[in-house]
Amino acid sequence: MCGRIALYTPPSRFATYLDASLGAAYEAAADPPSWNLPPTLHLPGALNAPNGQGRVLSRFRWGLLPVWAKDLSFSNRTFNARAETVAEKPSFRSAFKSRHLLLPIDGYYEWSTLGPVRKQPHYITRADGQPLVCAGLWEEWRDPTAPEGTSGIIRSCTIITTAANADVGHLHDRIPVVLDPEHFEEWLDVEGTDKERFLAMCAPAPQGTLVHHPVSKAVGAVRNDGPELIEPVADEGALL
Repeated sequence: MCGRIALYTPPSRFATYLDASLGAAYEAAADPPSWNLPPTLHLPGALNAPNGQGRVLSRFRWGLLPVWAKDLSFSNRTFNARAETVAEKPSFRSAFKSRHLLLPIDGYYEWSTLGPVRKQPHYITRADGQPLVCAGLWEEWRDPTAPEGTSGIIRSCTIITTAANADVGHLHDRIPVVLDPEHFEEWLDVEGTDKERFLAMCAPAPQGTLVHHPVSKAVGAVRNDGPELIEPVADEGALL
């Protein structure tokens, strides 16, 4: 958790919700909507622009690449950061100190276990229908294989996870750190780094924040994509 995402809302709508402007990355290109987005692809992320110019929504490769990573494969295991260790783990501690991000998504998937080999996927989103804004971190990494004359700079991100709340704890023991609008600026404000304050913000969302329903097992294959993947289906677990 969290390793598969639904991301179909246009970036412009996310920007409006986050009181952000669209960055140059979105002005130059638009990612297609996806109902089955895996790590290593791009997520929208909002951060404070320099010089007090407000928030900017930009694109970040999902899977954090610290500056000392040798190659892109490092990000295959850093798409999530555990709240319990994020401040100390070498992969994340520098970003946790000074590079915070708001990562808006439509929802994500988890699988409940029905037996030794059977699992039921569930789609999880906010109960109030608003974007699910996850607490994230970001880094800039230079690709050593980039062609000469190009910057080779890649912006990457990770989603911080915490213990599951009662809404989805029977499905999985982890959930993203979910931020409400009144906490957006507090999360982004890294001046004078207050580690304990940020760690306190990484608590599980209050009960009632999240809802879920069973969906098609087709979501298990990343080649499958489309709005039908988030449509409710019969819960096989209820039939056991």
